[in-house]
Amino acid sequence: MLVTEKGQVTIPKHIRLAAGVAPGSEVAFSLEGSRIVITPVSTSVKQDRRAKLKAAAARVRGTFSAEFQQLGADEIMGFIRGDKATGSTKDNKGTRRRGPR
Repeated sequence: MLVTEKGQVTIPKHIRLAAGVAPGSEVAFSLEGSRIVITPVSTSVKQDRRAKLKAAAARVRGTFSAEFQQLGADEIMGFIRGDKATGSTKDNKGTRRRGPR
């Protein structure tokens, strides 16, 4: 196995699976003599991150006005992008809704 210029290596899949290391997992490095040891610090980082994002999204949603809460995903994205479109549009469920003004 080769080490890249940035010091990166790919942990073989069977080792990642056996150790419970998934994308987003935190690992620690240590030296034991001349051996480099990689130890998983937390295997639930991905779930923790997802839970934190969901909680943050819920807090943000709670600050929206009732009018804004009625908008569909496409209309909200248009609002964020600053689209000037008005009138009736279809949301992601096919329901016709009034666009932001």
